Amino acid sequence: MPLAPGGLLQLSPEGLYCPAARAWIDPWRPVPRALITHAHADHARPGCGEYWAIGASEGILRERLGAEIQLLPVDYGQLHRIGDARVSFHSAGHVLGSAQIRLEAGGESWLVSGDYKRCADPSCTPFEPVQADVLISEATFGLPIYRWQSGAEVAAEILEWWRTAPERPSVLFCYAFGKAQRVLAELHRLGVGDEVLLHGAVDRLMGPYRDSGVAMPPTRPLTQLERGADLAGRLLIAPPAAHRSRGLGRFAKAQNGFVSGWMAVRGARRRRGYGRGFVMSDHADWGGLLQSVKDSQAQQVYVTHGQSSVLARYLQEVEGISAEPLEGHFEAERFDDDEATPAGAEAAAIAASSPAN
Repeated sequence: MPLAPGGLLQLSPEGLYCPAARAWIDPWRPVPRALITHAHADHARPGCGEYWAIGASEGILRERLGAEIQLLPVDYGQLHRIGDARVSFHSAGHVLGSAQIRLEAGGESWLVSGDYKRCADPSCTPFEPVQADVLISEATFGLPIYRWQSGAEVAAEILEWWRTAPERPSVLFCYAFGKAQRVLAELHRLGVGDEVLLHGAVDRLMGPYRDSGVAMPPTRPLTQLERGADLAGRLLIAPPAAHRSRGLGRFAKAQNGFVSGWMAVRGARRRRGYGRGFVMSDHADWGGLLQSVKDSQAQQVYVTHGQSSVLARYLQEVEGISAEPLEGHFEAERFDDDEATPAGAEAAAIAASSPAN
């Protein structure tokens, strides 16, 4: 069941296309109908005629793509007839409202995973195993070196780091959508009730999480902090783009840390200029990727993003599963997710550790 003209799914100049549904999945150019796995900017682009997405992601999508977009909110597990295809959305466990999209028509079924993770996360719906004839899976962290601790364990490390510096502020850098809210939810589960300061890019995306009932500590936008306020012992959460920015001048003497799966790569924290690295990812680790492929019972697997060639070869040679990477334009369109593509130094370290070398 190849990605070729006449198949249920095929690659077009706009991205992954389903002719039976007359719809594109996470298109990278404007199209009449887009089926969206989640609201990260490398999966949800502006300019489409209509968007189908999980209802919980509506607030984020409208914040990022515009309040006026034509959005058709759907529920997990609900079956839809779109054109000549049957389409359903299933939880991916990646971020709020993230989904795997299953399509069925002409006697075959395909599952597009989007981004996903298997570990517990109090800020979003857990991953749901789904079966299909063909699976398109991500491989952002598709190397055996990536094995995640639980979010609770990492949050405990963050809390200890924060509490052991009561004489100065702490700045924690993490992606504004998904990672920041997960960290807050994990801290809440550890009993943290202190007010946490938020950079504006993070604060703008908090509403949908609060509306969905995700329990987090009280927060305050940094812009509402009183002039001359005592910052000792305060925690600020900010996106990586704010690192060393003028807007954080008051935090020049703060201790800082970075939360990302790339912190598992030796030297990544030092190269990026952070004082402390915390390994927490919203993508599946090596074991999670393998388990998801097996759970899908797919006869054919296509692997995208990150270490696609390594994972495809392992599935083919070790697990005996027909698999191949999706290269070329589909790969090149990956962008704007802090964990989607590592910086050059991390990429070199990863390549050196690859079993293909």
